[in-house]
Amino acid sequence: MSDIEFADGIFPKAPPPNAPDFVKAQIKIKIDDAIAFLESKRDLGEDWIDLEVKVSRAGKWYASVDNWQEDGNENKPSSNPSPGTPSTTAEPPQEGWEDIPF
Repeated sequence: MSDIEFADGIFPKAPPPNAPDFVKAQIKIKIDDAIAFLESKRDLGEDWIDLEVKVSRAGKWYASVDNWQEDGNENKPSSNPSPGTPSTTAEPPQEGWEDIPF
């Protein structure tokens, strides 16, 4: 398992016992620390930061940076292009389509 990168200045907490069911977590942000953390990511060329809220074995909640990247597919086109993006793929093959009921 890789090293955990904590999100500086961002502190998720379990909701209080009297919170309604639709409240899933509280997130407390120490502004100066969070801004410094986000600016350091921006300086590295990041446009987005993906965070995961986790619970430690001791029961403490924390936010970590999700650094997962798909290996070897940097040049592979996205399977879900954004709307308005012209498709660069060729027509799908027609073989095997005769059993589709429409």
